[in-house]
Amino acid sequence: MITPQDKKYMDLALRLARKADGMTNPNPRVGAVVVKSGRIVGKGYHRRAGTPHAEIHALREAGKLARGATLFVTLEPCDHHGRTGPCTEAVKAAGIRRVVAGMRDPNPLVSGKGLARLRRQGVRVESGLQEKTCRDLNEDYVKFITTGLPFVTFKAAASLDGRVATGTGESRWISGEASRRLVHRLRAKSDAILAGIGTVRKDDPELTARPDRKTGKNPLRVVMDSRLGIPLNARMLRSPLPAPTLIATTKKSSPKKREILRRRGVEVLVLPENKGKVDPRALLRALGKRGVMSLLLEGGPELASAFLQAGLIDKLMIFLAPKLIGGKLAPGILAGVGITRLKSAIPVRDRKIQKVGEDLLITAYPVYP
Repeated sequence: MITPQDKKYMDLALRLARKADGMTNPNPRVGAVVVKSGRIVGKGYHRRAGTPHAEIHALREAGKLARGATLFVTLEPCDHHGRTGPCTEAVKAAGIRRVVAGMRDPNPLVSGKGLARLRRQGVRVESGLQEKTCRDLNEDYVKFITTGLPFVTFKAAASLDGRVATGTGESRWISGEASRRLVHRLRAKSDAILAGIGTVRKDDPELTARPDRKTGKNPLRVVMDSRLGIPLNARMLRSPLPAPTLIATTKKSSPKKREILRRRGVEVLVLPENKGKVDPRALLRALGKRGVMSLLLEGGPELASAFLQAGLIDKLMIFLAPKLIGGKLAPGILAGVGITRLKSAIPVRDRKIQKVGEDLLITAYPVYP
């Protein structure tokens, strides 16, 4: 039976799991807490793929006190051999009496097998505590492990009236410094950042994260450029490349320019077309095969609309600045032809609004037909 105290321990396990944001790919973020007689005797979290799982860290810290204790873990313990041994064996060997899991692991290699093994071993098992929070924690892992595609987050900064630039194209800076710092943290936690050639031409971005002490990485930079129109003097192409770079193009691009870019260390990927441009679904499939679990979409209104219309955006993060731009020529967050009837509008769920400096950040999830 789940108690209010159990929720407190799962909350701690969730906080521990979040310490590894952006560091565990292709594994999920997992936290674990060992409790005996109302006292926390062990805790841990999974730090990186190939290193011990959260349960192992917590059990090692608990030592002999684990015997007869309860293990709280945000995700079902594994029951298979990967880079590390099965956690179910370690739980049994430690003498854990009860396991409370936040959610079942959607990985087909696990998916209920870990909980079933624990029950067969005589361990009392309960699952589903804080399940939604646990799923949200690993929303990218859940999608990737079940579909093979990256979890796509679309980020945009706009004025209060929804404009992402002035009528003359000026967009630096609509959002405030606090929002821009948060975006760099989002980049550092993502496996890849995606922009369109329009954004590269207009803003000439580097698409890098400011040095991140926790992850110590720059994500893969991806540009959708159907005709390879990217200027060779673009900041993101300067030598040495500050981060791994991939340009997705089509067979209509120049083979000569493809070779020039490859000699500079840029990966050029020729993909199928959709309406004359790189097929976004083909790009996601290719990134998924490379192990990209989370993708931050930072393209402009045209690219965002293409992904939204294809049902490929999983999460929206819209920074609204306390300013008004106006004007018919000022672009909005989305472009394209849009909908013709309100009943065709794409609703969003799980809306969350928070203050970031002077801006408002709206986080929501599209609900596709």
